[in-house]
Formats: sequence, C-alpha cells, structure tokens
Amino acid sequence: MVARTVVGMAIVTFVDETTAGERRAAWGLEIAEERLAVRELIRRRVFQEVAEFNARTPEVFQGLVQPEDTERVLNGYVLRTPRRIDAEAQTALALRAFAGNGFLVLVGDRQVTDLDEEIDLPLGTEVTFLKLVPLVGG
Repeated sequence: MVARTVVGMAIVTFVDETTAGERRAAWGLEIAEERLAVRELIRRRVFQEVAEFNARTPEVFQGLVQPEDTERVLNGYVLRTPRRIDAEAQTALALRAFAGNGFLVLVGDRQVTDLDEEIDLPLGTEVTFLKLVPLVGG
C-alpha cells in the first residue's frame, strides 16, 4: 500500500520474501520522484536500513544483503565485531547481489531485470525483494 504524504511525495512499500516462503513485515520509504531507476531504488532502501541500524545498533542487522564480516542468524546477520555499517559498501554489495541473481525485484507483479530501468511509482506501488534460497539437496 502506498499513501501520498505531501504533494508529489509517496511512501513506497518494501516487502522482503524468500523462495522458501518466508515474508518479513512490510515497511515504507518516502520517495519524492514518480519515476526512479532500480539502482537508485535499491540504494535508497539500503541507505535507510543502514541508517536505522547505525542509529539503534541492535545485535542483529536485518537488511537486504549480508554485510561483510557477519554471521547469518535466524532473523538477519550478527556483526562479529560491533561497528557501524558503511552504507556505500552495503549498497555495492546489494547491487552485486542483484546482478548475480541473489535476489529479484518485483514492482507490483512485474519483475525488473536491469538496474538502469526506470520504473513508475504510482499510488499503490509495492516493491518486493525476493531472496533466492538454494534448494535443499539441489
């Protein structure tokens, strides 16, 4: 669900899912533009989740991709050494993961495959980040 907050400003809803059927709670991010490249959408999402982590410094980072020097746990990633996460480095990891099919991006019901593709963000836009989970024994 997307709600307009200020003229020209929308809250785009992000949803994380896995091919194993897991789904995290949706969250929103204000986006002023009506069109945005997928690369920029990923960058803004990552910057927001890193900013929230760095402000609160919880034990577990729940982000799009695994930061370096972390251990995967049930609900995210634990930093081996407590520190702030670098948003630029995390964005680079996310863009590489997208390019390497680490996750898919669905805008509405349509998959986008090019980082430079401009997508429309009308009212009601939901962006799903589908993390690909390897099959057991496959």
